[in-house]
Amino acid sequence: MAKQLIQILVQGATVVGRAFTQALRQEIKYSQEAAKRSGGGEQGRKSAQSDLYHGMSLQEAKQILNVEDITDHEFIQKNYDHLFKVNDRKGGGSFYLQSKVYRAKERIDMELLERQETTGQPQNKQSDSNG
Repeated sequence: MAKQLIQILVQGATVVGRAFTQALRQEIKYSQEAAKRSGGGEQGRKSAQSDLYHGMSLQEAKQILNVEDITDHEFIQKNYDHLFKVNDRKGGGSFYLQSKVYRAKERIDMELLERQETTGQPQNKQSDSNG
């Protein structure tokens, strides 16, 4: 009876050990893929730090404003103006969604400013009608 109990415990520990090892390998793989997506190394660290500081990732901001190229100022402004107006509380919109739209525009503007500072290019003056 004791021998069978020990065998069951050993088999159980083996199964749990294999599952843990597989989960650990999978987590390492996903972490490496995430690091590659965010640029990895110093660029990835800066990207994660910027997302944390601004409270929104650049990818999320682009999705909210429905833009691909953040250097297309006119398209971004057009989408921003439309979404900000549509979500105005006076028109029955959502203040929460309007805030997300505002933060998305702010996040893209901050990204452009950071890029200009790192490349040393002068900042172009543009109309800022954030509401």
